Amino acid sequence: MKRFSVLLALLLPMIILAQKNRLSPVPSPQQLAWHDKEFYLFMHFGPNTFTGKEWGEGNEQAGVFNPSSLDCRQWCEVARKAGAKGIIITAKHHDGFCLWPSKYSTHTVRESAWKNGKGDVLKELSEACKEYGLKFGVYLSPWDRNHPDYGTEKYNEVFRNMMKEIFLAYGPVWELWWDGANGEGPNGKKQVYDWNGFKETVSEFSPNTVVFSDVGPHIRWIGNEKGIAGITNWNTLDTLGFTPGHGAPPTDTLMRGNINGSAWIPAECDVSIRPGWFYRAGEDDKVKSATELFQLYLKSTGRGANLLLNVPPDQRGLIHAIDSVALVNFNQMRTAAFGNDLCRSARAEFLAAGVTADAPELLDGFQSTSHEIVPGIDQMFRIYFPTRTKVNCISIMEAIQYGQSVKEFEILLWDGNKVVQSVFGTTIGRKRILTFPEKEITRFSIVVHQAKGAARIAEVSAYLFSPDLVEKKVE
Repeated sequence: MKRFSVLLALLLPMIILAQKNRLSPVPSPQQLAWHDKEFYLFMHFGPNTFTGKEWGEGNEQAGVFNPSSLDCRQWCEVARKAGAKGIIITAKHHDGFCLWPSKYSTHTVRESAWKNGKGDVLKELSEACKEYGLKFGVYLSPWDRNHPDYGTEKYNEVFRNMMKEIFLAYGPVWELWWDGANGEGPNGKKQVYDWNGFKETVSEFSPNTVVFSDVGPHIRWIGNEKGIAGITNWNTLDTLGFTPGHGAPPTDTLMRGNINGSAWIPAECDVSIRPGWFYRAGEDDKVKSATELFQLYLKSTGRGANLLLNVPPDQRGLIHAIDSVALVNFNQMRTAAFGNDLCRSARAEFLAAGVTADAPELLDGFQSTSHEIVPGIDQMFRIYFPTRTKVNCISIMEAIQYGQSVKEFEILLWDGNKVVQSVFGTTIGRKRILTFPEKEITRFSIVVHQAKGAARIAEVSAYLFSPDLVEKKVE
């Protein structure tokens, strides 16, 4: 018993320190898995595809929806070739048209000319996603410009029932997207959304689904539709007193998060590959290039957020060849840029108070391993290359399963005993990608100047890619 007491006395300070080093809040297992997806596709598809509108008015005839060659397997094939990890489809946009034959609406594919009213886009896409190993997500707008019950308490039950239908018939649903738009319905009234009731429905019928809105509860809007996260981007947010839509926090808060936010609600960057969200033939010559998409990747995933790229199917129900080519080239560009991690042949060490020790955890390729660093004292990581090496990109990952800590850090690029450049950053989060003019170096150091507590660094990587891919504009 005495030996046990002595052992407990020795271990207790270590246990307390470990508890202190685990920051609060931390992501759920579902959120951690979401972070790992990094990049996936949005698909705006519905009557607007055929009318040319961005926001349908709800009085469009259902018969206008009639894709001639809809093929969800083609969507998934393109998504996989693009390196995307999933697809989120606009199951119901503001016009109220449902891409599945909902029992709670008379404005659905059932009333359309497509497949003589026997078609079901959600069924076809959910099955195709399973076949291709992609995550299946659903955008469901609470605003409904067609439903006669919109603007009454009865509609909240309608919306909950629609979610139940989707969860039970097409699940598992990986991500559910709530648009906060709230305009008038066909009776001229606006709806008072029962957000708490909506959340309860998700929790009851699909508890592993991560839910997006301006304020989560699991993923937040970044505050713009440009696909760009804040240079400082905290995964934490305060949501008390806020609601999706007009009741959301200011856009600069959504872009940056709250440094001491009470909830883990990371940012998702939505942007369209075209000027509009729905397909229009007149925009075929305005599709973003692979290089433009790469820049968006650096400014979204490279700033700790996820990238949700809209690729709208055309009137045939297919992803246009122009969009497909851009997506495939984008994937090839990413593979070429990040395919050769120069740190795989390097050596990492940790310096603290003049004492060095090996830190292989930084270079082992596993996010589950990490090394702790405390700011404000003589501590840093050093990465040594076997020979002088050209680099123009360094990526750092925090072990976010313990929370997010780093407020400010610096990378020192060394050639021998000389610092040839300093690169500063603020937050790291899940992943921070920093690019700079090409330098030939023998090693680099990472110094954490400020943090919320002890920071845990999981992975460090270095790359050399085409100079024209280096981030062009700081935003």
